[in-house]
Amino acid sequence: MNVRRLIPAAAATALGLGALTACSSDSAATGNTDKFDVVASFYPMAFLAQQIGGDHANVTSLTEPGQEPHDLEISTKQRAQLEEADAALYLKGLQPAVDEAVSQTGIKTKIDAATLTHLEDHGTGGHTHEGEEGHSEGHSEEEEHGRDPHVWLDPVKYAEIAQGVGKAFEKADPDHAADYKKNTEALVKKLNGLNSEFENGLKDTKTKVFFTNHAAFGYLAERYGLTQEAISGVDPESEPSAARVRELQQEARADGVTTVFYETLVSDKTAKTLARDANLRTDVLDPLEGITDRSRGDDYFQVMESNLKALQTAMGAK
Repeated sequence: MNVRRLIPAAAATALGLGALTACSSDSAATGNTDKFDVVASFYPMAFLAQQIGGDHANVTSLTEPGQEPHDLEISTKQRAQLEEADAALYLKGLQPAVDEAVSQTGIKTKIDAATLTHLEDHGTGGHTHEGEEGHSEGHSEEEEHGRDPHVWLDPVKYAEIAQGVGKAFEKADPDHAADYKKNTEALVKKLNGLNSEFENGLKDTKTKVFFTNHAAFGYLAERYGLTQEAISGVDPESEPSAARVRELQQEARADGVTTVFYETLVSDKTAKTLARDANLRTDVLDPLEGITDRSRGDDYFQVMESNLKALQTAMGAK
């Protein structure tokens, strides 16, 4: 899967890490506190660290609000953050610059979320269309090996990662191990509850197919028996080809698709063009790579709840 190619260019300033109550982006706050200092790569990792670390952790994110995580470049200041931290939490393959920086640092506790669950190959979530390349452009490791990194959009896999992070925190900061264990159990319970909501909410729908411009929802689709059709290779500022519109029209009629999904802060121009030409609606399905003030919720759980409601409406949940 070519993640970068599937993310519209406008996302470069649209997605990023929203502010967390216990999360700082100031390098001066990292490594100079009496807490367990954790540097997280981007929002889903920072959220886990904050939820599990609780009052004992000082969480700093390398990805700022409004910053597109895939194209993050590490500054000298951020390298110093990593050197001073007690732990680094990242998802190897998603952000090559982070992978390189973490590998070069002497930080003792390096937690790679990709090793805490099984990553799968979901391709582009759709098909190769006329005028599109059917191979990876080698943006990052998960693309080269066909692995989909968007595991946080599956509550079950996210819970698996949470359990691994909790154990790593317990080992790295044994003085607070009991609290980390308690916090992890609470988070996993909440994620299991979210999984049940998705299972119940999507088990009886008129269609099982949804259209999205970002192939981020492969794990979610697989978990709940859905089919993701990504509008890959379509720039948000360009008009879709006539062939692609005809294909979408045919698929929409055949599968009962009603909606074209786009991301929270990405231009809706292409989605509206496709929707108009194929007589479909548009709505937001958030890949949760970051939280901003325009996100439909203040944290992971609220945005996932919004995603569930959007899918239920689009797919005709009974």
